[in-house]
Amino acid sequence: MKSIKVNILGKQYPLKVEDHEEENMVRICNFVDERFQTYRNQLVQQPESTVMVLAALSIAEELFEARQHTSDAQKNEELMMERVNNSLQRLIEDIKS
Repeated sequence: MKSIKVNILGKQYPLKVEDHEEENMVRICNFVDERFQTYRNQLVQQPESTVMVLAALSIAEELFEARQHTSDAQKNEELMMERVNNSLQRLIEDIKS
């Protein structure tokens, strides 16, 4: 495990990560910080906790949309493969007869 420090909304957070996870975790923390900064700039009158919750909800919404898109794409791919398989089976049957 490796100890790293990341900054989110100007606060430093110590994290322990596997060596191979460090670069990815830093990118994730930078993404979260950028999103929090964007919301803080748009909601200057709101408390930091509200800004963080709204930004977290926005990130979660993107995650759920991406998961749904991936799920839909997988279903479409499976359907296409089933059609191709059925076509191949019919072709093989036609060749046999």
